Amino acid sequence: MLIIEDEDMIRKGIIFMVDWTRVNCTVVGEACDGNEGIERIKELKPDIVITDIKIPFKSGIEVIEETIDEYCYESIIVSGYNDFDYAKKAISLHVSEYILKPINFQQLYEILEKLTIKIEEKRNLKLYLNSLEGEGYKDKLLSTKDYNINYNKGRYVEEIVDYIKKGYKEKISLSDLCPRYNLSYTHLNSLFKEGTGYTFNDYLNRYRIIQSLELLKENKFKLYEIAEEVGFQDYKYFIHVFKKYIGCAPISFFKSNDHKEN
Repeated sequence: MLIIEDEDMIRKGIIFMVDWTRVNCTVVGEACDGNEGIERIKELKPDIVITDIKIPFKSGIEVIEETIDEYCYESIIVSGYNDFDYAKKAISLHVSEYILKPINFQQLYEILEKLTIKIEEKRNLKLYLNSLEGEGYKDKLLSTKDYNINYNKGRYVEEIVDYIKKGYKEKISLSDLCPRYNLSYTHLNSLFKEGTGYTFNDYLNRYRIIQSLELLKENKFKLYEIAEEVGFQDYKYFIHVFKKYIGCAPISFFKSNDHKEN
């Protein structure tokens, strides 16, 4: 846990008034402005960052913008400014929570309990993936819900999976197949989920991430090239989806695997 807050009383209050053992957390550092916050994130690599929005030099939003993709932490914005524009910006950065001062500590405990569970799940998945090679990635990413693909649900499932495998590099949609089967999007998506455990979009994104992992291991392409190669038109969305399934940013995953191999 890293705390970034320019008001000493508030920063020390968060550090010393919260029972961190209750939520299985440890405060590893603090910072009083945006520049120091960025330095501490790079140095300490925290799992969670709590930051005020209005801090000197760089705002809390700017701190998150500059560091979250590489260091992949959970972020909590704290602010005395109930400003919709700030909230919208926080949402666009996939900030975990946005809470107002004065801090409701019971609310903070609930948030931290949720985030620590999420972090542990991601950590376990990342460790598992780092221990696998080749098809092991596919086995894990396409079975995290403990579903077995059931092709007995009809020809739809097998044909849709084949459609994804052949067309994942392009802009594809389940709507493209609806006229072929004379079924509505909702009905076809429901049949696919019954057979695989995943919606069409979930399966497609997982398959794309599997392909990106293979390209990352080759160490031949830039991240934006990998994003385009596996079918993501928006580079930032690719990073968001990668983090969702793998638990870290692509660059962090690459570094961890490079370190493991060396």
